[in-house]
Amino acid sequence: MNPLDQSPDQFSSFPPLQFIPFPPPPNPNPSPSPNYNHNPNLNSNPSPDDPIETQFHIQNPSPTSANHLLSFTVPKKRRRGRPQRKAASFHVPPLPNVILNGNNGLVPSSSSYSSATITPISIRHNVENPNSSTRTVPNISDEIIVINKESTAEALIALSSGFPADSLTEEEIDAGVVPVVGGIEQVNYILIRNHIIAKWRENVSNWITKEMFIDEIPKHGHTLLDSAYNYLVSHGYINFGVAPAIKEKSPAEPSKANVIVIGAGLAGLAAARQLMRFGYKVTVLEGRKRAGGRVYTKKMEGGNRVCAAADLGGSVLTGTLGNPLGIMARQLGYQLHKVRDKCPLYSLDGSPVDHDMDMKVETAFNRLLDKASKLRQLMGEVSVDVSLGAALETFRQVYGDAVNAEEMNLFNWHLANLEYANAELLSKLSLAFWDQDDPYDMGGDHCFLPGGNGRLVQALAENVPISYEKTVHTIRYGSDGVQVIAGSQVFEADMALCTVPLGVLKSGSIKFIPELPQRKLDGIKRLGFGLLNKVAMLFPHVFWGTDLDTFGHLCDEPSRRGEFFLFYSYGTVAGGPLLIALVAGEAAHKFESMPPTDAVTRVIQILKGIYEPQGINVPEPIQTVCTRWGGDPFSLGSYSNVAVGASGDDYDILAESVGDGRLFFAGEATTRRYPATMHGAFLSGLREAANMANYSNARALRTKVDRSPSKNAHSCASLLADLFREPDLEFGSFSVIFARKNADPKSSAILRVTFSEPRKKSHEGSKQDQQHSNKLLFQQLQSHFNQQQQFQVYTLLSRQQALDLREVRGGDEMRLNYLCEKLGVKLVGRKGLGSTADSVIASIKAERGNRKPASTALALKSGTLKLKTGILKRKVVRKAKIVRNSNVLAAAANSNVVNGKVSEETKMSEEIGTTDQLLLDTLGSGQNQGDLLKQ
Repeated sequence: MNPLDQSPDQFSSFPPLQFIPFPPPPNPNPSPSPNYNHNPNLNSNPSPDDPIETQFHIQNPSPTSANHLLSFTVPKKRRRGRPQRKAASFHVPPLPNVILNGNNGLVPSSSSYSSATITPISIRHNVENPNSSTRTVPNISDEIIVINKESTAEALIALSSGFPADSLTEEEIDAGVVPVVGGIEQVNYILIRNHIIAKWRENVSNWITKEMFIDEIPKHGHTLLDSAYNYLVSHGYINFGVAPAIKEKSPAEPSKANVIVIGAGLAGLAAARQLMRFGYKVTVLEGRKRAGGRVYTKKMEGGNRVCAAADLGGSVLTGTLGNPLGIMARQLGYQLHKVRDKCPLYSLDGSPVDHDMDMKVETAFNRLLDKASKLRQLMGEVSVDVSLGAALETFRQVYGDAVNAEEMNLFNWHLANLEYANAELLSKLSLAFWDQDDPYDMGGDHCFLPGGNGRLVQALAENVPISYEKTVHTIRYGSDGVQVIAGSQVFEADMALCTVPLGVLKSGSIKFIPELPQRKLDGIKRLGFGLLNKVAMLFPHVFWGTDLDTFGHLCDEPSRRGEFFLFYSYGTVAGGPLLIALVAGEAAHKFESMPPTDAVTRVIQILKGIYEPQGINVPEPIQTVCTRWGGDPFSLGSYSNVAVGASGDDYDILAESVGDGRLFFAGEATTRRYPATMHGAFLSGLREAANMANYSNARALRTKVDRSPSKNAHSCASLLADLFREPDLEFGSFSVIFARKNADPKSSAILRVTFSEPRKKSHEGSKQDQQHSNKLLFQQLQSHFNQQQQFQVYTLLSRQQALDLREVRGGDEMRLNYLCEKLGVKLVGRKGLGSTADSVIASIKAERGNRKPASTALALKSGTLKLKTGILKRKVVRKAKIVRNSNVLAAAANSNVVNGKVSEETKMSEEIGTTDQLLLDTLGSGQNQGDLLKQ
């Protein structure tokens, strides 16, 4: 019998948890601490013996140096006693400490203005003539709101919720939370937004009301308060979860349309609860006999009242700062157990791996990953078609030192660990984008939930109408609603949310009528969906000790390197002596057909080889369970990854709704920021609940939601990406497309502004005393969410205005100031351009006809080749980390010498090594990657 399909367990019957070492201390007032940074390498809770501690430095700008950035250094995550590494700096522009110029714009207070700064304690204003000794108070709407003295601390809490510290998300821009992007109102909105989030985090069991802030916010800020509060509540950033005060807010009887949720995993449950609170009538259809999907806690038990809770699916909360599942655990009063860093490795014969050898191989492994990361910058779009495995193997062959068999086994262990983190063979992972989600990694420790994650599932499923054993095979959707067919039953509703795993979508077992747009079908095909399996073993007692949570074992066959390579010790958190062995990579696929008795016998042999030489007897397990996630018809795999040929854009494509707001999609494979995680699935459910409510409310008001993708196979976003590969004008961060045949100066054009990594200061006619600088605004938009990936906003303007903008001197800052202040243009996300822009896009597309674009669509889409080389994915404690240069070098476009200086491409080539041009030629030539990567 497949253990994944068993009926729900009664978690209340679990034995009391007798011993939980190192529980995190309760924090009744979790104000923003120096623990959080949006950098994934942050160690938020260092243990007493950890020599690396987070350093937090705030440089509050003084009147003489108010343009200093708030910065705190973030050391690389320490692994297994690795020495401290060079710390990287993270900067947050000081939002409240700015001054107002005469045009109501924001300028750094270090400019030549003689006016005073606006500080968190008092507000003073400039007059229109900054050199005048007389000061007058401008319009009150130009004030920056002062809520309290903790604006920086509150910005850090907002970061932990996924918001940039000093700018808007694209979702906020699309929602129109402020009338003008980049103005004073944006600054005030951000301050209010951050304050509301921080207030809720003080006690996540309370329901935060808008009235709590009325007295704190000046009257002229109440409109922004309404906007921020409504956005945060409707999108599930506050007032979510299972606390009694929050559950009480759900209406007793639904008053809105019927909604069907397909799948009772974390995404489906999160969406269902939120929709029920919004007043919708919800029906959840689940194919299994239980809720939770790929999160499954099984009760294992034996004689002598020995039992334990085994997480056979999702098990580790990967980062706890801002993690919504961690917030739910707080609401339920559950303490999390930090997964400790200690992780010894054992050789084939069971002897401990020599420490010096371990560090030598680990350093070499990190060096190869570092080189592969730099190589993809040089390769450009060619890297889209190259696997991470091919690059690593090629580098190993070229740079590998003489190694003995033990070192090679150790190297293969690291490869297996990487395959575990991605649930995929390295030969199938994209060199270009395999770690595209790193910038959004949740900060903080990796943790176990004592008693298993099924406790969260049980709390989420409470009072949710779930129909079990309903296998959906057909989904019809149209302008009048949806029909979902399971067996012989037909369920009708106004909208439906599909949360089935990517593996099920790939299999085609669900028929969509009409067929999904080709754009979505292609995304489903491109993304990878890998496999991880487990062997859970309940023993009579804990013979392996309670001083560690993980240990590893080496293998001498590359094709079996992922077979039982890592063990998780759950003896201190499962309520009983539980040990789980992981199977990753190629071994995970072979494991699907391995007889369970053979698998358990092999694991016991490994354990005896490790512990019996130490004089420790290894007993026979009382009960064992072997997972078969690849064969489970309701998952057909474990979790998603970016395969060769795919990119992070494909997660966004999978998240797009179809049928003009009738059929929606959620799940870990629909979140670009948090794929392959439990919290990613949960957050995607909250996201789609907000989207569904948005469409439903619009229909109720007889209005049309203008949102990509359109009914055409290619959405507005896709068309824009295609057209902007060959812009008609390009200057600085600005690019323009227009109809070339129409030379009328008043004809429409579409402008795109791209903000990416901080650029070197432009000397294009700039002066130190430039009085109309919009530098802070430029920095705000430029630092959007992740400073090392691109953020693009758009607007519609005339051809003549675009030409005039090109002639503005002073660099991008002055152009942005001219655009916003002189022309009064509002910059919006790509989804907010409106129907007028749609017709312009269509006409430009029609004019260009079938002209072949300059480069492949996937390679340059949304600027995703601006890859970051700073941080690698961290899903387990034993995770390879790289010391990387914090200044990412981009390949120069033309020559090796520009203006008498060596180009960045030359610098990068020298940094990687002279041999690497051969690797570029090898990897880019289409050579068989299977020959390069020997499994």
